[in-house]
Amino acid sequence: MFRWFVRLSAASLALCLTACDDAPRFTKAEPGESRAGGAATVNKRDQNAFSLPSANLSPTRRVDFSVGNSFFRSPWVIAPSTTTARDGLGPLFNTNACQNCHIKDGRGHPPSPDAANAVSMLVRLSIPDQPAYARLIQQNGVVPEPVYGGQLQDMAVPGVAPEGKVRVAYTPFNVTFKDGTVVELRKPQLHITQLGYGPMHPDTRFSARIAPPMIGLGLLEAISDADILRNTDAKTADKEAIVGRANQVWDDAQQKTVLGRFGWKAGQPNLNQQNVHAFSGDMGLTTRLRPFDDCTAAQVACQQAPNGNGPDGEPEVSENILRLVLFYTRNLAVPARRDVNTPQVLAGKNLFFQAGCQGCHTPAFTTAANAAEPELANQVIRPYSDLLLHDMGEGLADNRSEFKAGGRDWRTAPLWGIGLTQTVSGHTQFLHDGRARNLLEAVLWHGGEARAAQQHVLSFNAEQRAALLAFLNSL
Repeated sequence: MFRWFVRLSAASLALCLTACDDAPRFTKAEPGESRAGGAATVNKRDQNAFSLPSANLSPTRRVDFSVGNSFFRSPWVIAPSTTTARDGLGPLFNTNACQNCHIKDGRGHPPSPDAANAVSMLVRLSIPDQPAYARLIQQNGVVPEPVYGGQLQDMAVPGVAPEGKVRVAYTPFNVTFKDGTVVELRKPQLHITQLGYGPMHPDTRFSARIAPPMIGLGLLEAISDADILRNTDAKTADKEAIVGRANQVWDDAQQKTVLGRFGWKAGQPNLNQQNVHAFSGDMGLTTRLRPFDDCTAAQVACQQAPNGNGPDGEPEVSENILRLVLFYTRNLAVPARRDVNTPQVLAGKNLFFQAGCQGCHTPAFTTAANAAEPELANQVIRPYSDLLLHDMGEGLADNRSEFKAGGRDWRTAPLWGIGLTQTVSGHTQFLHDGRARNLLEAVLWHGGEARAAQQHVLSFNAEQRAALLAFLNSL
């Protein structure tokens, strides 16, 4: 019932915005609005705000959460090692622990100019689709670069050459508000140097991706496919909303194509597969679903390096470790919103709706009754995302397809917790590659389907801009 109320309310509100632009809409917080993760919401706002278990998780189940956390945080080591539960790192990898990318379970960042490695930013690689690789495209969404594979790995075990080094340079340019205020944006240029295995394919496509926050992932997984797909249908979506598009991706376990919902282009169908691919691509660790090291045919030393597989072929990441990490990633709680009833935050919320931002950043869903974890079922949540693909314009394009996602497409990023980024991660670098240095810059990079909203924001005066940012920082 509630999800229909949300849709009808949003439609009614959008009609009001068209007819009565200057009238107040939200004069107080909605019931339960501060509890962004429903009953799983936690009341924490310090540097550990993204690292807590769901508030409704029982003490007994918190034990599994803590054990999963230990595997998420602790470094893996090179095989062979006496630490057999955590050996098998590499041969090629980007980091040796999940937590190194997802800093305090929060957001990654681009490498600084003097950084030895990119760590919390990775670079996807592919070449243009070709009919000869139809099966590969069906299962991977792309054709990997022939020598370097689908992801550049800038670290390696001794005796194996790293694939290269990642550097990012920026070109500044200005955007001007209607009142004359100038904001400097920066356009990134990716530089791959010190290639370890010769030149890349001349048509290689690159996509830089920073690690996203980990909060609320189990709740997003618990949204039914039907509720997500409702917003792809112009006949049933909210009247004034932009209609998103679903990515359709390969499910390794089911061996079929299903709805994608995780990753910057919604390229993964569920959290377990997201974790499996991260273990493989980011740390070079084998699992039952991906039982091979991430080495191409051209990387002979990588293929010949020792591994941490068991004597009977058991993968480096056991089923039990994978289960515990999955439980941990499903139950990282969303912090409560702050200041939801202050006049400035309410004014900013009205401006957010006036600009049409809710057309992609869907405020609320109700999770399904059959969620994978009982604590995550039947929860009214407020992620501010539709989990769908949208054309974000040429400015944000990586010109790299991924399954059904095109080169200008990105999944709508959830906004919950975004106001705690500085507190948790120690920076405010946003968007898929961290180019935006603050939330205002992130808004101004919106183009394509979001261009009308961006242009509306450019009409805001200083007071309105401050209100909009106060609302975003309250999420």
